Amino acid sequence: MKFKPANNIQDLQYFGEFGGVNPSISDSSTYTFLSAKTMFDTFEGNADGCYLYSRHSTPSNLYLGEALAAMEGTETATVCASGMGAITPVLMQLCGAGDHVVSSRTIYGGTYAFLKNFAPRFNIQASFVDITNLEVVEAAITPNTTVLYCESVSNPLLEVANISGLAKIAKKHNITLVVDNTFSPLSISPSLLGADVVIHSLTKFINGSSDTVGGVVCGTQEFINNLRNINNGACMLLGSTMDSLRAASILKNLRTLHIRIQQHSNNASFLAEKFQGLGLKTVYPGLPSHPSYKLYKAMMNKKYGFGGMLTIDVGSLDKANTLMELMQEKNLGYLAVSLGFYKTLFSAPGSSTSSEIPEEEQAAMGLSNGLIRFSIGLDADIERTYSMMKACMIKVGVLNTK
Repeated sequence: MKFKPANNIQDLQYFGEFGGVNPSISDSSTYTFLSAKTMFDTFEGNADGCYLYSRHSTPSNLYLGEALAAMEGTETATVCASGMGAITPVLMQLCGAGDHVVSSRTIYGGTYAFLKNFAPRFNIQASFVDITNLEVVEAAITPNTTVLYCESVSNPLLEVANISGLAKIAKKHNITLVVDNTFSPLSISPSLLGADVVIHSLTKFINGSSDTVGGVVCGTQEFINNLRNINNGACMLLGSTMDSLRAASILKNLRTLHIRIQQHSNNASFLAEKFQGLGLKTVYPGLPSHPSYKLYKAMMNKKYGFGGMLTIDVGSLDKANTLMELMQEKNLGYLAVSLGFYKTLFSAPGSSTSSEIPEEEQAAMGLSNGLIRFSIGLDADIERTYSMMKACMIKVGVLNTK
């Protein structure tokens, strides 16, 4: 049967301790044992189904991890306290002193800052490249390269990674392909395209209510076991543990992700076409004008569309700020970072989520001051939203009314 990510989530069945339709929340930091030998065996990793201490794992976290692994089509997964709490342990697990990472140049600012500014403390170096140019990617690989890192759809420029092509390069050079799929859950399944490790910030579309921070690492059982190893596992020793209550909350929201993603995608596609029709410089993977439109279309799980993220460039930071402030005043969304909320969120990434990237490098990658990143919400009347946004654009001089 063809892989269908939402079906894989739907087919999981968990009963609560007393027959509840939601699994019981394990609200404990530590767990009791009936024998000292079982405690010893659990420390050694030889007591399947036993729990020791919540930094190691909890039933609530394992339920969520199992559901996310089913969504991504990987053997298993481990959940973490944040997206960065997933990204950094993966890189530290795969890299040691003297190792090298080839990364997309357009990635989340926190990831960039970790690779550029923090990882060198451990003598781990990174090269940032145009991930859409496979020849450039391969040319950047050195004998010390251990990781090839990218985002399925990049933050904030919405560049699309050729995951199958990158997987072939990674396999050829015996390195690990790590893909952050935060912008495109359900729409793209990186593991089926050859990615070795798939990461999400659960804070965004997957949770969808902007009330929880979380992350996940999806991969092979061997790799996840290594991350959890009590002696040398980066997730275990760096302590980026998700709280059980948060895991239970995200699991409930995950069950509606397929409905939400379809609406996010439909609304974003509608607005992108309208904005482009107005002559605005619009970037959206679902527009035929996007340089990777055909690539995305070939990779995607078609039911879920091209995602809820789009950008427009209004020419200057002043205009961007004025427009966003007015749209917020008109209740068209919120001037806020993050994404995946039921309301539209907008920000100028050059001065917010990508501010860790130096201005000269922002300019080199094409990140202008006037760029506005939109996470399009679940509006029921997207035509009304468009009309109101257009009126705001006219008022602040982004659109010429002549």
